[in-house]
Amino acid sequence: MTETRISLQTSPKPGITERAVSFDSNGVTLRGVLYTPEDATGALPGAVVTGAWTTVKEQMPGTYARELAARGFAALTFDFTGWGESDGAPRYVEDPAVKTADIKAAVEFLAGLDGVDASNLTGVGVCASSGYMAAAVADTPAFRRVALIAPWLHDRPMAEGIYGGAEATANLIALSEAEGAADQVITAASATDDTSLMYQAPYYTEEDRGLIPAYDNKFSLASWKPWLTYDAMASADRLEKPMLMVGSPSIALPDGVPAYEARMTAPLEKLWLAEDVTQFDFYDREDVVVAAAGAVADFGHA
Repeated sequence: MTETRISLQTSPKPGITERAVSFDSNGVTLRGVLYTPEDATGALPGAVVTGAWTTVKEQMPGTYARELAARGFAALTFDFTGWGESDGAPRYVEDPAVKTADIKAAVEFLAGLDGVDASNLTGVGVCASSGYMAAAVADTPAFRRVALIAPWLHDRPMAEGIYGGAEATANLIALSEAEGAADQVITAASATDDTSLMYQAPYYTEEDRGLIPAYDNKFSLASWKPWLTYDAMASADRLEKPMLMVGSPSIALPDGVPAYEARMTAPLEKLWLAEDVTQFDFYDREDVVVAAAGAVADFGHA
């Protein structure tokens, strides 16, 4: 089967209006894009859409936001503090606490916009931001529900297993705690540099996919402590709102899904695609994105 990718370099999706927006998050100006259908009438259901680690709004968050707008949503995506076009320092730090706070600020902003139904707002998290989004939805009254796409949900024991064991992760944490760590920035993804964070990773290293000019493609070593010690499972204990998970047996961290599911008591719906659908396919493979976005739209309109 020929796999068609959704280009990030093309003109805006037909029938969709894109508007640049900005809002405050703990004193930092964040910049985003609001996607709405051109023929919108009345108040639209809203969605805040966030993407994988190290990414910017023009990558998979924008892809899903456009798809949701085509299905009748006011969909907001934005750059987190210290990333992309947003202000904030230090730069390029993957800090779950900061990013979760940014999501809370984003939904409050979205809820206050004319033409948005503030009673019908969905949080949509892709990959790493699934944990941040679930926590934000659990703790923010403005959100009504949460949808996770190709969710990456880890706790510290899982992180240790992924990153080489307790000693290896302790060494990475020590790096992030060293003086000047915030200024130590490495390449996030490269097809040739084996010291990069994501060496030869699909999507991120391909210019016709995720390696677009807007991508910072950087990672601060100060990220290691907040990332490796993060517990994405904790929000399952307090989440009371409906959740949708969309994934496949081949997502990057399949063990995180049943672990989260075992702890949660909130209503859960799942859409699991075929085994040949990879983590990166959820970012831009057309049939996969259409299926995932369609499921999220149905969930959000319910």
